[in-house]
Amino acid sequence: MTVTATSVGESDPMPPQTTPSARGGRLVRLLPAAAAALSGLLLYVSFPPRTLWWLALPAFAVLGLVLRGRSWKAGLGLGYLFGLGFLLPLLVWTGVEVGPGPWIALVVIEAVFVALVGAGVAAVSKLPGWPVWAAALWVAGEAARARVPFSGFPWGKVAFGQADGAFLPLAALGGTPVLGFAVVLCGFGLYEVVRLAVRARRTGTLTRSVTVVAVLSAVVPLVAALASRTLVSDRAESGTVTVAVIQGNVPRLGLDFNSQRRAVLDHHARETERLAAEVAAGRAERPDVVLWPENSSDIDPFVNDDARDVIDRAAKAIDAPISVGGVVSRDGRLLNEQILWDPAKGPVDTYDKRQVQPFGEYLPLRSLVGAINENWTSMVRQDFSRGDEPGVFRMNGAGVGLVTCYEAAFDWAVRDTVTAGAQLISVPSNNATFGRSEMTYQQLAMSRVRAVEHSRAVTVPVTSGVSAVIMPDGRITQKTGMFVADSLVQEVPLRSSQTPATRLGVLPEVLLVLVAAGGLGWAVTSGVRARRGGDA
Repeated sequence: MTVTATSVGESDPMPPQTTPSARGGRLVRLLPAAAAALSGLLLYVSFPPRTLWWLALPAFAVLGLVLRGRSWKAGLGLGYLFGLGFLLPLLVWTGVEVGPGPWIALVVIEAVFVALVGAGVAAVSKLPGWPVWAAALWVAGEAARARVPFSGFPWGKVAFGQADGAFLPLAALGGTPVLGFAVVLCGFGLYEVVRLAVRARRTGTLTRSVTVVAVLSAVVPLVAALASRTLVSDRAESGTVTVAVIQGNVPRLGLDFNSQRRAVLDHHARETERLAAEVAAGRAERPDVVLWPENSSDIDPFVNDDARDVIDRAAKAIDAPISVGGVVSRDGRLLNEQILWDPAKGPVDTYDKRQVQPFGEYLPLRSLVGAINENWTSMVRQDFSRGDEPGVFRMNGAGVGLVTCYEAAFDWAVRDTVTAGAQLISVPSNNATFGRSEMTYQQLAMSRVRAVEHSRAVTVPVTSGVSAVIMPDGRITQKTGMFVADSLVQEVPLRSSQTPATRLGVLPEVLLVLVAAGGLGWAVTSGVRARRGGDA
């Protein structure tokens, strides 16, 4: 055997060693991505049922730190991570009964809107007064998300996390767009103030104009919120009315509560009759208006005499008109309907839900969805049809506006109910499908924001909880537990005046979208000029 010596230069190469500095460099490069995702998680933590509304400010401050000065491509990726960090935990309830597939798909799509905002914020972050442009871009992203696809999904608007916050009165000034704009602007402004303070300490220089913009971005939203408190009042303008909110509860949690539709109806009739006995005994005030939740009678009382008798008996026992949530078939259409049931005349008016929920009440792309999973199509066998008029029931002289469940997330659906004559608002809902998740608390917070936005008392009758009575200033004065039978009786003010938010409607949102477009246009133009100058 011949042994051949191998020179040092010809020896087998050693595997490359990663130096500590190289590993540290990789970690540093990952920091912005981690910070983006964690700041999104921080924004989620600011939402109900927690009352940590102020955490939205550092969430956007960190997002500003991550995005400022970066390319639009980097902003796109970092914005997507922020969206995932926020929306994944916020919307986990959408998969409670149907599994993680729909939940993940929804978040993956909705986070794209946040990614586009991130790209825009990165682009405008080089402009003077960038927090203003950036906050307007956030509102523009929310406006787009509330409209597309499938008529939009506004869940997770920044405004809906501020029901307990100092900024809440701004809802009466300009609705959810102005409230959300103020929160995001204050967060970005907070970062800019800190950034300038650090730079001044390091360099000893400070640009006055830039400093003024930074300070104003952080301070003006709070001052405006304080000034807007004068718009918030729970004073009765058109008398008062005593409302009864009925929560009948459901036989069991989950999607299969529908299989016991008669039991759900009986539960609500029984709770109403129990309240009637309390009234007769002098232990409860007699209500002028009785409000049942969505899906309290999934048996059509127009074609089922037994269901009609149950409701009629309950109305006569309480001796007051009842708004009943029913599922009704009429002229070949399936309707999610509120029915005004008079104790003497029976059904006298109806309101058909206008903003029906995609994949819950109707199935877009039915053939494609069926090809992916046949079980999903079986859950929505027939699509619900949409109503086309706002619902305001005249109940013992009070104009009661109906905003059914999912509709509470949509600015237009609440506003045109008020402009149609609602003196108080009812948000009948059915959250039994989502178990004990945070969904009911998120929706309750929306109703509190709507109360301030339009200066109306809001009632929230829910099949399984949490039902509540909310004053026009956003305070919850009574609420139930979850998955218990209960009723709430309270005198609430009737109000007829309109807040600036009600009168202005979509205008504040349009103006903020135009501001966002102006900032993007300026950023693009500046970038083109800079590239031309570099080429020269």
